[in-house]
Amino acid sequence: MSKRNIDMLNGSLFRNVISYTIPIILTGLLQLLFNAADLVVVGRFCGSISVAAVGATGAVTNLIVNLFIGLSVGAGVVVAQALGANDNKKAHRAVHTAIPTALVGGIVLTIIGVGFSETFLRWMDTPEDVLPLSALYMKIYFAGIIFMMIYNFCASILRATGDTKSPLIFLTIAGIINVILNVFFVTVFHLNVAGVALATTISQGVSAILVVITLVKRNDACKLHFSQLKFYKDELLQMVKIGLPAGIQGSLFSISNVIIQSSINSFGAVAMSGNAAALNIEGFVYVTLNAFHQTTLNFTGQNIGANQYKRAKKVLLMCLCCVVVIGLTISTIMYLLGPQLLSIYITDSPEAIEYGLIRIACLFIPFSLLGLMDVSTGGLRGMGVSLVPMIISVLGVCGIRIGWIYTIFQLPQFHTLEWLYHSYTVSWGVTFIAQTVAYFIIYNKKKKGK
Repeated sequence: MSKRNIDMLNGSLFRNVISYTIPIILTGLLQLLFNAADLVVVGRFCGSISVAAVGATGAVTNLIVNLFIGLSVGAGVVVAQALGANDNKKAHRAVHTAIPTALVGGIVLTIIGVGFSETFLRWMDTPEDVLPLSALYMKIYFAGIIFMMIYNFCASILRATGDTKSPLIFLTIAGIINVILNVFFVTVFHLNVAGVALATTISQGVSAILVVITLVKRNDACKLHFSQLKFYKDELLQMVKIGLPAGIQGSLFSISNVIIQSSINSFGAVAMSGNAAALNIEGFVYVTLNAFHQTTLNFTGQNIGANQYKRAKKVLLMCLCCVVVIGLTISTIMYLLGPQLLSIYITDSPEAIEYGLIRIACLFIPFSLLGLMDVSTGGLRGMGVSLVPMIISVLGVCGIRIGWIYTIFQLPQFHTLEWLYHSYTVSWGVTFIAQTVAYFIIYNKKKKGK
């Protein structure tokens, strides 16, 4: 076993969970810094309209990308279960199926993103003063999306082996490059949002190259051989079975977020700017909690593969406790520092900061509910069950949010940003309860049938 790999099947569970999760948290924070750097640089050198332009692309970008990112989740689960069962042949075939899948996905996303960016943004009622910059940012971003796909699939494989440190190292390098290029392209060449999009693309290319080199240098079943890249039928079908529902779920989440973003857009560019800044700050809480989703996913995958059901259940309960404690702590701190944090992003509009504070006030304290929902979903997917959490999430998250927007939010007394944001909290709580009930029902059935 590589020195960077955490043993998911043996040893102190708490120590191994924390050791495994911390690099994922740090990696997620660095990934988020890509967008944070974009927003901070354009906010300080180009103004709040440019901040709104970058922020307006997030929901629609996630909508397009999430379907394929879900397949990377499937790849990770297949590799984790194969390693847990000590089936090196299956792990090898899964790795060499995942990379071609990433390449094909990247090509498809480039065609869609570059070709239809402006159309998607118009569907979201993006204001005319923001639209040209948003469309330009999206086109450049999607021109290099294949790098992000390669990185995500390869990083998912590494995490399935227990290695969460390598992705952290690579994102550190890429993050530094991104920040330097952001400032250089915007301040020297005055490229505005095009500069930060180009910087993000280049830095993602660096991280993709590094993660591929790491797989090539491995000496186990997950070693990458370019000559053996192909679509292995059984492994591809299993990835699709697990990953496609996860991707559909992510895309449907994004549809509800696109609708919410469209509702936010109706309040004007200033509200969009404040929301974009608050959303970016919120992301730092999200990636911290979502790291425990990935931990639950891979620990469950390996332990279910090894028929260690009791240890798999302990992983779920431990991660649920972690997201409550950590989520409440971080959310409270950021809630109290809201004005200071928003002023980092927005320097020319006190009104935009006020709009950002509305989102912070409504969502930060109950944010642990989102972490609980994600961990329960990770437990189900780690067992190889993906359709059930997709159905529950579509009904519980998308259904509630969309229904909320077209009913409660339409009432004059509730047609405010505060009530729009409350739809998130309600959907998180309901979905978490349903996912947890489903987990224990399926867990008990699988345990009896092992």
